[in-house]
Amino acid sequence: MKTGMAGALAVVGLAAIAGCTVNMHGDLSQKTETAVIERSNAEMVDVTVAMAAGEMVLSGGSAKLMEGKFTYTASGNMAPDVQYEDSSFRGRLSVRNKSKTTVGNNHVNRWEIKLADDVRMDLNVSLGAGESKLNLGSLTLRSAKVQLGAGQVDLDLRGPKKSSCDVEIRGGVGEATVWVPNDVGVVAEAKGGIGEVSVRGLTRDGDRWTNDAYGKSPVTLRLDVKGGIGQINIRAE
Repeated sequence: MKTGMAGALAVVGLAAIAGCTVNMHGDLSQKTETAVIERSNAEMVDVTVAMAAGEMVLSGGSAKLMEGKFTYTASGNMAPDVQYEDSSFRGRLSVRNKSKTTVGNNHVNRWEIKLADDVRMDLNVSLGAGESKLNLGSLTLRSAKVQLGAGQVDLDLRGPKKSSCDVEIRGGVGEATVWVPNDVGVVAEAKGGIGEVSVRGLTRDGDRWTNDAYGKSPVTLRLDVKGGIGQINIRAE
């Protein structure tokens, strides 16, 4: 099975024709498109989500491989590019802005993306300016990489964990708060850049922080955090 640019964008286009709502805000219009990627036989899926600027909510809970709702100012050239292809073993899902144009004060770019909880994934998220909520706790992640931008990010890793996971976070200009669980082992290596890395609820052990379940739980969440100019907060609850 292969769903490349033509197939994936055909899904987006059909959904937009059927359910697009256009609301006038002064002389600007908003357009809403939806995209659905069906499940395949791939045992692993590489997922890349890259937003130039705007608001994003990324979470689990989809009965499909992916369900997306994208609202953007039609004149802002911020339409999403959704592509998926797979082999019998590994799939590749990509959601990106077609253009790297930044969002102006009167422009909207809002993504709501849901992924399947029970599909094993390597996740790569790149964020620009704006506000993002990444609720990843229910996903079956082997690894996750998050590149922060200039906005505010709330990254929640709490939730049921069936296997260990490596999470890499690279700081940007804004502020990020990372929530980690207490019911599985957590070990975090965190270094600040020009900004600051603040850790609460974990115990410092040399250059790393751990929780009480670390070394006892069969599942371990490993964090590698490098701050940028902004603030990164790690909170265990």
